[in-house]
Amino acid sequence: MSKIFLEDVKIYASHGVLPEENIIGTYYIINTEIHTDLWDAAESDDLNDTISYADINEIIHKEMKINSKLLEHVAGRIIAKIRENFEQVSYIKLRITKTSPPMKGEMKGASIELEKSFLLGSSTENN
Repeated sequence: MSKIFLEDVKIYASHGVLPEENIIGTYYIINTEIHTDLWDAAESDDLNDTISYADINEIIHKEMKINSKLLEHVAGRIIAKIRENFEQVSYIKLRITKTSPPMKGEMKGASIELEKSFLLGSSTENN
């Protein structure tokens, strides 16, 4: 299996349970791992034989603009949208890190990570 990674995508957005989080916003770091077959593209050198990571990046940016209380909800939307656009994807792992969570103590961030496997050629999905 082949993989596509988008690493440390930094986006300013407003997500959170507290009202001030939705007003002030903060930076988020998104990391994505996508499993798909890339061997046709490896042989052809044709963008049509792969999944453009620019398209994945665009999906992430669009979904991050939609305010949500929970990062789990944001991640679930991103995963669903990627799969909706690219049925050849067999697995997605997505981590979202809030860089300045409103909590005591100094930290790099607070993260959630969702993973989902898909059966290729079927609408049935595995978690």
